[in-house]
Order: sequence, then C-alpha cells, then structure tokens
Amino acid sequence: MVDDQKPCFEFETYHEGENKILKISTERCSFPPSIEYSELCMSKVVETLLQVTGVTTIILTQQREYEYDYPQTTLLNELGRLYKKINQEERFAYASIVVDPLHERYTAGSYAQFQQIISKNLKEDPLKAYVLLKRLEVRERTKLKNLIDERHAQSQQKFLLIIQDVIQRLESLRLIQLLLPHLQEFELGKREMYNYIFHPTTRPDFMYTKLISEFPEGNLMESYSFGPEGSESEVNIFQFDDDVKTLYHLTPPEFTFEEELYQLLDDAKRILSEHNPTREEFVNPQRMREVFFNIGRDLLTDLARQRHLKLNDEKVDLLAQALLRYTVGFGLIEILLSDARVQDVNINSPNGSLPIFIVHQDYGDCYTNIYPTPAEADSWATKLRLISGRPLDEANPILDTELKVEGFTSRVSALTAPLNPQGLAFSFRRHRDYPWTFPLYLSPKINMMNSTGAGLLSFLIDNNATILIAGTRSSGKSSLLGSFLVEILRRTRLITLEDTFELPGDSLRKLGYNIESLRVASALATAAGTEVDAATGIRSTLRLGDSAIIVGEVRSKEAVALFEAMRVGAAANVVAGTIHAASPYGVYDRVVNDIGVPKTSFKAIDIIVIVNPVISGLKKFKRVLRVTEVRKEWEDDPLREGGFVDLLVYNPKTDELEVTDELRNGNSDILKRMAGSIKEFAGDWDSVWNNIQLRADAKQAMVDEFARTGDASLLEADFVIKANDLFHLIAEKVKEEKGYPDARQILFEYKEWLKKEVRKKKM
Repeated sequence: MVDDQKPCFEFETYHEGENKILKISTERCSFPPSIEYSELCMSKVVETLLQVTGVTTIILTQQREYEYDYPQTTLLNELGRLYKKINQEERFAYASIVVDPLHERYTAGSYAQFQQIISKNLKEDPLKAYVLLKRLEVRERTKLKNLIDERHAQSQQKFLLIIQDVIQRLESLRLIQLLLPHLQEFELGKREMYNYIFHPTTRPDFMYTKLISEFPEGNLMESYSFGPEGSESEVNIFQFDDDVKTLYHLTPPEFTFEEELYQLLDDAKRILSEHNPTREEFVNPQRMREVFFNIGRDLLTDLARQRHLKLNDEKVDLLAQALLRYTVGFGLIEILLSDARVQDVNINSPNGSLPIFIVHQDYGDCYTNIYPTPAEADSWATKLRLISGRPLDEANPILDTELKVEGFTSRVSALTAPLNPQGLAFSFRRHRDYPWTFPLYLSPKINMMNSTGAGLLSFLIDNNATILIAGTRSSGKSSLLGSFLVEILRRTRLITLEDTFELPGDSLRKLGYNIESLRVASALATAAGTEVDAATGIRSTLRLGDSAIIVGEVRSKEAVALFEAMRVGAAANVVAGTIHAASPYGVYDRVVNDIGVPKTSFKAIDIIVIVNPVISGLKKFKRVLRVTEVRKEWEDDPLREGGFVDLLVYNPKTDELEVTDELRNGNSDILKRMAGSIKEFAGDWDSVWNNIQLRADAKQAMVDEFARTGDASLLEADFVIKANDLFHLIAEKVKEEKGYPDARQILFEYKEWLKKEVRKKKM
C-alpha cells in the first residue's frame, strides 16, 4: 500500500559481491525514475552520489527496478565530482568573479547565467550546460572585443578565462565526449540524446532478473515471436557493423503488462513466498507446478476483485503463468528455453554483471539483454537440488540433472565454489521437442550428413553393430545417438542408461517403442550417494534379457562394463554410446590409455562415428566427419597396424561425406562379417552395397517430398518411424515374391507408398 512506501528519493546502500549498490526509492516521486528522461531525477542522483562514495551500481525503484550498471554509474560519479569541485572552488564563486562594480552592472546577466549553469544545469543536464557555456563564451568574447575601457577589459578577460576553464573541464568528462558526436541532434530542453548513453536494465518487483528493454543501434537481422497465442514473447536479432557479437533481444509477455498488473503480481508473489516448497513437493515437479498454478490463479483473482480490477480468464491465466515462473519456476530461463530455436542457455559468474548467453540454431553464439542477479542464481541452485535430489555445495561443486517443463526439456549443469570461485554458473542444454531423425539430418538446412551416410548407418544399426559416436562438447553426439534409436525397429526392446536424461525416451515411448530408461549416478559426483554407479547399471542391463543397449555418455570406469556389454551383445543387438574424442585414435587413447579398458576389449567396437562442428567464417555447422570401422587384426597400436579403416570421410571443399576406396571396393571386414550371416548378402558385395544405397535412396526420397511439399512433418520421428516400418515390410514382401531383395522394386514400391501418404496428409 502507499502508506508503506518510502519517501521520495530515500536511499540505501549495500554490497553485492564486489559491487556497492545505491538503491533509491522513487515510488512517491512525481517525476519518472529515469536519469535519461528526467532532469530532476538526474539532478537528485548526482546529489545523492555526493553523499556516498564507492557506488558501482544505481537502482531506481518505482513498481519496477531500473538498474544503471558500472560503466553508466562511473559517468555519473565523474560528473558529480566535477560538479562538487566547480561549486566549491572559490574562484568560480560569484564574489570572486565580480570584483569590479562597474563591470558587474555591465554584465550582471552573464554572471547570473554562469552561476545558473554551474549550480543547476550542470547536474541536471550536463550537455545543456556545455552548450550554454559555449554560447556564453562566444557572446562574452564579442563583448571583450568591443570594450574600450581597459579596466573593464581586464575584468571581462578574467570572466572569459573562467568560462573557458569550465568548458575544458566539461570536455574532459567521458559523458560529454560520448555525447559530442550527436551534438547536431541536440535541442535545448530535449533529453533524447541521453538515450545513447543510459540504458538501464529493468525488472518488475516480482522478478529478480534484470532486462534491458531498449533496442540497440544495430542491424536488425530478424524478428519473430513464439509462445501460446495471447502470451507471445518477441525476439529481435541484432548484428553490428563494428562488433562480431550478435544480440538476442527478448521481450517477454510480462513486459507488456500495465503498471497495476505489476503491483498485483508483486503482492501475489509476496504472499506465495511465505511458503517454501519442500523436497517432497519437488519429487513430482509437474504436479507441483499444476498445484501452484491453480493456487496462484485463485490468489490473483481474489486480489483483483479487492482492487476492483476487471480481468478476463485469459488475462488471469497469463498472470498466473508469470507468477508460476517467478516463484517455483526458473523465471526468464523458461522463456528462453521455450524458444525452439534456442539450443543452449549459459549463465556465467559473477552473477549480475554478465548477460545470459545462448546458442541459436541460426545465429550461433549470442548474448542477450537479460542479466540474472545473485538472488536469482541462488534460487535456481536451490530448486535444482530439490528437483534432482543431488547436492550442490563445496563438497559437491558439480550438479548434473534435467529440467522438464511443459514446452521443453533440458539438461542442466551447475557449478559452484570451490570449483567456480566467483559463484554459481549454469548451462541449460535444450532438448529438441521431438527426436532427431536421419531425414532431418539430410535436409538442406541441417545437412549434417548425406544420404550415403544415412544409408550406411541404417545398414549398420539394422545388423547389430557396436558403435561409439565421438566428438567434442556440443558437437551433436547425443542428438545423433537419439536419431539412431529412431532407426531401430519398434519390435526391439531398448534399454538406455544415462546420468542425466538426454535421449528422447519419453517421446519414443509415446511413439510405441519398448524402451526402459535407467538413470545412474553422475561420473562427476564427488561423494557417494544412493544412486547406482554407471558400471553397475550397465552390467545390470545384461540381466534384463535380449535388448539393444544405449549408453548416453562414456565418461569413466563404466567403459569397462560397456565394452563387456558390447562383447556380449554384439551378436544379438546393437550397442551404442557416445564419448568425448575428436578422432578414432582419440577414442582409443581415451578408452585404453586414460580409462584403462584392455586393448582386446576395445576391439569390441565395430564402428566409430566422428561428429564435430566445421567453421566457415563466423559460423559453425555440425557435420559427421567420418565413419570408421575398427578391425580386429592388430596387437598394440591400431593406428600403426591398420586397425582403423575409414568408410566415409568428410570433404570440406565439397561439404560432403564421401565414400572411400575401401568402402567402394568392399574392403570392410565389419560389413563382410554382417553379410556373412545374411543369406541374400553372403559373399556378394554388390548386394550389400545395393542395400546400403537402397536405404540411402529411401531416406533421400523423404527429403525430396519435403522439398516438394514444404511439409516438415515428413522429416519428424512420427512419420519417419512409420516410413521405416513400411520400408522393411515392403522389402520383406518383395524378397518373398522374387526370392531376393530387388532394390529397384523395393524403392519403387516405397516411393509409391510415400506419395500416397503425402496425399493423405494433404486431405
């Protein structure tokens, strides 16, 4: 209520990390809380800075918080010091300037104007003060030229030197230096030019996170909106002529609310904050969110009724969603992760002084207009502990978990002291809404591999290869592994093991897969807990019956158990996983030399797939760089003894995954071994190659239909799984009819089926 508000411009100071914050209440002030728009506000801020020292950040509060960061505060501190010095120096005082009574009568108006400039204009509008002083200098110089009386001339010369001294001091101010290039736009009484300098981050009281709402001066590359109708968030992408960085500028729906709704949300949040969710409530986060949404909705309805605010159901739901995000949720992180084009969201320490960074599917690495505060970061850390049941403290400075919210799922990594001495850091990796598929990877926009690569991998997966996908961080390993699952026929039982769920288990379950998702302890955990370690988890899968085994990531000693699973499972089902390495030998070095897997066990790998980003100018593109088979006839070093044979290798000049001579000539021990167990392929390399090419053509046919119709759903898992089923059914039917798998006939019938399905979708 108003009676609880602080008097106009009452202030407090406090420390937040290395920053000294000056927080000023302007709730009862008649002027806007804006240094750039209000001369009275700017004047009072400068006066306040003269009362306190060492301020690095200024916050003005009036329904929202308006924060001016260190560079902006430095400009005002410098202005305050100059203002104080000029107005305290005796030689600028009226009594010191006016020593000749006759000269005083002659130029009394000029003296008064000078005093007005240095005592009033300087602190409320320094650029105006500068312009008025320059004009006064010209006028007084003209007077000096016309003076005949030498006594008057001496006094006038002294006055002119004082004016010039103040002008020089003003020109030394960084604020004036920044404004001078825009001087031709200046009009007395107008303050628009200060917008070039002062850009406060803003946030309503119910939020912790700060946000710069002003658009920068840059090149607008794209604007788009996302989110449910009526609560869309707006994104503007900016690039700059003099900066290689790209800005992702977000305007969330809550920043379009009226001021009365901000107050409503602030009061509702204050009431809800009295309840601290327990660990038991976080066991089922989705259920907890439903409960809190309903509670928030009822609370907002009651508060609105008390204040005679007429809100329709849609507006109340919109407010309740915002309230949910800023109480039990993750604030603007949830908005960012709801953008399907955002792949990663990263928060660095120290919190409050750095923006959130994202990776955008079309613009790569971007910085945002969002600045999370230390309070917000602490809140996220607490919620992640409750959701995961895992510690995050000095004894356990690393936490890996997953975040599931309606609209997105994400893998989360959090770091704290002592590993991260400056505070908390987070990385949210957004999972795609639907599983990746081979046809998606073939599409021109993604182009991660070509149809030949897809055909070969499809053949290997169907014939139960043991496969490791290797690459650097953020190379697309887990996404590619997820697409492998789509290639496995739904009649096969799948068991996945991960320390943090990233594979699309829930999506595949809904699509009819027989899949069991197991969660094991993080390899990065520094203390023992109740979770089963990865090695035990892998060995347990061998007792669960005939299953394909998929391991999210090979990090440590669990590799020994994985290779045991590979040796046991290779004859019956596909076994696959991911590992950090940049080359086939890098995989060997990591597995054998670093982790300690015996060389004989390493030979259980059939295929190593290398994925990594390739760089073109300022852009990165994810590509499959090579598909390499691991031969078994070597003793000490697979690199020297020919243990690695490339089947496909990426050519950066053509941006294509190209067939090697070994594959073209059928010089592949793995493929020959697989063919040997299939009646139609045994001893017939041409039949093997024709089947690989048939699979490639079938995948490409789907991409071609997408290009013809523009129907992106043809590339998604739901349709791709259906197409894979029909491909195998058609192949089986043709084989029974003709006595052999006639590739031409299979492809013809498959394409005919595909065309019919596309026509059905249009109806």
